[in-house]
Amino acid sequence: MSALPSALLVTDAAAEARFEPLTRERLDAVLAIEQRVYSHPWTRGNLLDTLAAGHQAQCLLAGDELLGYFVAMLGFQEVHLLNITVAPAHQRQGWARLMLDALALWARGQQAEWLWLEVRLSNLRAQQIYLKRGFARVGLRKAYYPAERGEREDALVMSLRLERP
Repeated sequence: MSALPSALLVTDAAAEARFEPLTRERLDAVLAIEQRVYSHPWTRGNLLDTLAAGHQAQCLLAGDELLGYFVAMLGFQEVHLLNITVAPAHQRQGWARLMLDALALWARGQQAEWLWLEVRLSNLRAQQIYLKRGFARVGLRKAYYPAERGEREDALVMSLRLERP
């Protein structure tokens, strides 16, 4: 899969951020963030499977610091967002929105017409970000996510129709 265009270098007075592919060399940093952010984080095996499958997996970096990352799977005329995460120290600074915009740009370049995702019903902050980016609530997946004490949590299914340039 193609990399994100170099035009997605973001610069302001406070920081310069860039996208680079998620590689095996970055797995430890990604796993450290996964374990801090999620009650049921992705495993090294999950991430290695993602890389082996050739999914679009990008890291957002400022210098050597990992701000966040996303993983998406290309399907027929659609892209499915599998994981998007911002490091705790960098949350609420607009990085998730930037990564969603970069993903949408890449998806359009792949001729995708739709972006799809699931989000925990309890993750209201993420839902608000997706809604502000134009995603619509389109369904519910019962008992989709693992939860505490062996229970399961429902997922909200959301989609975004990608406009043609």
